This record gives sequence, structure tokens and C-alpha cells, in this order.
Amino acid sequence: MRRVGRAPVDVSVLVPAKDEAGNLALFVELCDAMIRTQTARYEVIVVDDGSTDGSWALLQDLRARYDFLHPVRHRAQRGIAEALRSGYLHAAGRVLVFYPADLQFKPEDIPSLVNPILAGESDMVTGFKQGKYEKAFVSRIYNGLSRSLFDIPVRDLNNVKAYTRDIMAALPMRPDFHRYMIVMAAAQGFTVTEVPIPLYARHSGRSKFGLSRIPVGVLDMVAVWFELRFGQKPLLAFGMLGVALFALGVLSGLGALGWLAMTGQGQRWVWTVIQTCLILGSVFFATGLLGEQIAQQRAEVRELRRELDDIGSDLNGHLDNRRDATSRD
Repeated sequence: MRRVGRAPVDVSVLVPAKDEAGNLALFVELCDAMIRTQTARYEVIVVDDGSTDGSWALLQDLRARYDFLHPVRHRAQRGIAEALRSGYLHAAGRVLVFYPADLQFKPEDIPSLVNPILAGESDMVTGFKQGKYEKAFVSRIYNGLSRSLFDIPVRDLNNVKAYTRDIMAALPMRPDFHRYMIVMAAAQGFTVTEVPIPLYARHSGRSKFGLSRIPVGVLDMVAVWFELRFGQKPLLAFGMLGVALFALGVLSGLGALGWLAMTGQGQRWVWTVIQTCLILGSVFFATGLLGEQIAQQRAEVRELRRELDDIGSDLNGHLDNRRDATSRD
């Protein structure tokens, strides 16, 4: 829901920041220089994600100097996905931009992401890194695996990006979902394009991510794949597996009976396999039925959320019209 009481803007730049006190002053200064050259109206929402280095106090000082800056605070670290969600809830722009505060990407390149959306050419624009990248090997593995699982028209999934509010409103809220925004947006029919964006060395501080993120990223990738393929119809996955195991158990039982009738010899291990298949098949099928009930509840919650967003948008529009009428009087 858009925030009321602020001047209307076209673009909201969402900046998750964790212990970035050494970068924030220069980052906001560069944002100011970029905004002054644009006809579109910008705001910058920096989400302090539980910093302990004085970032919040610095943001308060910067807010007094720059009217486009709107700091938001998490008292404890909640992650980039939560920071983007908080920024979205405080944003007023119809276009949102995910941009880090570490100055590996310069604010001067933000219009390259935004302009295609403002021109109606795309719903989401992501950057393709141009320059030396410390985690290039890991990035190639991640993007290669993603392309093997998902049908996506871009080469670099986990990068800076701009997107419409509709995309953010349609995405499920889950940890680290920002890594798969492109995948989920494309799966829902939004158009996605890619533009080259220069990459620079960090200005200050150190990276918050290490090799330990690789197994987490792979598991998240599998979870997103399952969500997109079976999230709406879980019985399709669990039910088919359950039926296959149950059928295997029945066929094995018939075969064992036939062998016993012809030879007079039974195989104890076969009966163990039969019982296991029948039990697991029943469990998987029952899990699929429960999953169908959960999927139905999720669909109802999503529909309720859309209706609430529509009501909020109508209310904001009504308030905007009243303010315009009052200002004309």
C-alpha cells in the first residue's frame, strides 16, 4: 500500500543496508547528483537492517540534508528480502529499484534500469554485471543451475533490478526471495529484460556473503522450482508418487503370489518391499490431499491481499484527489 502524506514520486529506490556507515554518505550524495539530472521524480528509501556501526544515526543526519531520503529501521537483522519488503511498504513510487549501498553499483546507472519501465517497454529490468567480480565462479554456477531449471530470458538473476509495484505485490513473502524475483515474475507473465550495468570494487566495508551461502542457495532454488511447478497443485506431485508406490506394491504382491503358486517358495524380503510401498504410497497420497487444502487456503489469502491492496489504492487515490481539490481552492 502506498504511503500518503508525501509528495508524489515515480521511482522508489530501495536500499538494504547492514553496517554500511562507510558508504552511505557518498551513496546518498551520488543519488542526489543523479536525481538532479532526471525528469522522473525519485525517492530513496534506505532500510537499516540491524546495523551496529552507527548507520542509523548517520541516516538521521542525511535525512535533514536530503528531502528525497526516507530511512527505515530494523532493530535486528532480518535479511535482504525483509528489507525490500519494508522498503516496499514505505515506498510511494510506481517503479521500485533494488540497489545495494556498498557502491559496487553507482547510482548514476539507476536510470538505465528504470527508463524502460517508465517507457512501458518492460515490467522488470535487471542488470548484467560488467567488470571484475570476486564471486564470478559461484555466480556462473548459480546462474547456470537456474537456467537449467527455469525458462528465463536473462543471464544474471541475482543483481540490481527495477520492477513495477505489481510484481512486488504478486510475489510470495519468503526468506531470500529476492534472489528469484526474476524467475517468479517471469512465471506469472511479467516481461523481463536485461541491461549491462558496470560493477566496481567496494568503496568501504566487506561482503556479507561467503561460500556457506552456496548450499542454502541451491536448496532455495529447488524450493522455488517446486513452488512454481507444484505449488498450486501439490497432489500432482505427491499423489502421482503415492499412486506409483502403491501400484508397485500391489504388482509386487501379485508377482510374489504367482511365484509362490508356481514354485511353492515364498520370498520374505518381497513382502517387506510390498508393505513398505503400500505404506509409503498411502502416506504420500494423504500428504498430497493435505497439500491441496493448504494450497486452497493460500489462494484465498492471496485473493484477500489483492482486495486489500485495491481498497488501499482506491483510498489513497481518493485522498490525493481531495488534497488536489483543496489546494486548488
